[in-house]
Parts: sequence; C-alpha cells; structure tokens
Amino acid sequence: MKGWFITFEGTEGGGKSTQIELLAARLRAGGRIIRQLREPGGTPIGEEIRHTLKHSPHNHAMTAEAELLLMNASRAQLVREVIRPALAAGEIVLCDRFYDSTTAYQGYGRGLDPQKVREIIEFAVGPTRPDLTMFLHVPQAVSEQRRAARNAATGPMRDRFEESDQAFFERVEAGFLAIAAAEPHRVKLITATAPIPAVSEQIWALVAPLVADKTA
Repeated sequence: MKGWFITFEGTEGGGKSTQIELLAARLRAGGRIIRQLREPGGTPIGEEIRHTLKHSPHNHAMTAEAELLLMNASRAQLVREVIRPALAAGEIVLCDRFYDSTTAYQGYGRGLDPQKVREIIEFAVGPTRPDLTMFLHVPQAVSEQRRAARNAATGPMRDRFEESDQAFFERVEAGFLAIAAAEPHRVKLITATAPIPAVSEQIWALVAPLVADKTA
C-alpha cells in the first residue's frame, strides 16, 4: 500500500489545524492509517527547536540565518525519523507546514537569498517531497482578526513570528502565492474564508482521487 504525503500551508489564521483534523477523521473512516505532524516539531528534537524558534524568552536576537538553519534542522530530523518510515509503511502523512513555509517565511519574509534557501531545504529533505499541498489562503486582514480572536480565547502565548510587522506578513503571503503559481499541479489554492465545512469539501475533492483506490 502506497503512502501519501499531504502538507498544509498558509499564513496564520488560515485554519490549517482544523482542516487537518477533519481530513484525518475522514481518511481514518476510510480505513487508512494517518500520521499527523507539525513543523517545526514532530519529534522530541524538533519540539525543542520549535520552542527555541517561537516561544523562548531568549530568542529576541535570533538572526534570519539562524532561523533558517534551525527550521531545517528540525525538518531534517522529522523527515528521517518519522516521515520516510511512515510513508514506507503505507501511512498517509498530514503535515501542518513543510518546506514551502521556509520559502515563504525565511525567503520572502526575511529576505534571505532564494538560492541559499533552496540549497538548505534540499539538504534537509533530500528526495522527500509532498504529493499534494493545500495552500489555505486568507487575506491579511482576516488573518489578523483570526489571530486576535484565537489569542483572546486561549490566552496569550508568545510567538516570535507573530511579533513581526504587517509588511513581513505581506511578503510571506506574496511568497505563498508565488509558490502556488509556480507549482499548480502540487499546490492547490483553497479559499479559506469560506465556512469550515465548505473548505473541508474543497480539500476532500482534491484528496479523494489521490487515495480513491485505498479508501472505502
């Protein structure tokens, strides 16, 4: 049985976590084994790196170059420790962010050399590539509203990336749109301002043909 690697991308507040849960439940109902992951993180080493990147009180002076390398250190561990073995076992891997986020956030957002970013990603992932990527797109105004509502509901938890200014997130959004335009066969743009069930159906319409021969 073939494994499939499906990633979810987009700026903050696009609903990636919610849609991954809904898709995972639907695939499990069809008899598939699902592995849900997130980046940075997904392994003990990766989760420590995640804390350093996002939540540590000591990360204010982190440079863009250090950020890029830490992201890909976490990714290299995740690919070899979890993703490749899961795919080899026939599982469907659903990952909340993967290397497209690095291209968008560290490449476009931080302004790092695109060639250097690509080279470091290549070193981290080797031949491991997503079969399908869902780009959940919301305008920046909607992203900001959703992030504010989430923080009000769950309580503030410092996230170094969310401390970036609006211009940064505009560059990140432009990066994701450029990626989607360059790789339309893999990256599917989903209008994530629609109601949750409607977004879920858009996603299922893309995933179902991919796994049709393996699901009930």
